[in-house]
Amino acid sequence: MVKKLILISLLLSLVWPVMAKEDDIEISGLVIDRTLTRFGKDFGFYYSGYWRDLPFTQGFNVTLYETVFPQSGTRLTLEVNGTAIYRTHFGRRANPIKERAEQAILVTIDYIATVRANAITGEFADTSDGY
Repeated sequence: MVKKLILISLLLSLVWPVMAKEDDIEISGLVIDRTLTRFGKDFGFYYSGYWRDLPFTQGFNVTLYETVFPQSGTRLTLEVNGTAIYRTHFGRRANPIKERAEQAILVTIDYIATVRANAITGEFADTSDGY
């Protein structure tokens, strides 16, 4: 019985990598939160709430990065599929976080619409320079 289990596990270990490459599952439509401070976490909370309400987000992953500057606050960068499309700065005092998340989701909608329109028409326009 033990020999059969060892043989089966050996066969599975040889076959599994081949099967895994053929059956890879791609996950998209995610918001990945890499923020550190309360401002960044609040921004991520509001932004992800708006993101969940958007239809047709398949194929797009959003990543929120935050860089902390001890004397002046933090800089938050929003990337869609690795392209930075939005940056904002939070000072050390209270900031309008919800309004900035609303602004960021509007920029994201515009970027996704541009990418999809370019895919349909076959054109490529790099819009990564306009935050």
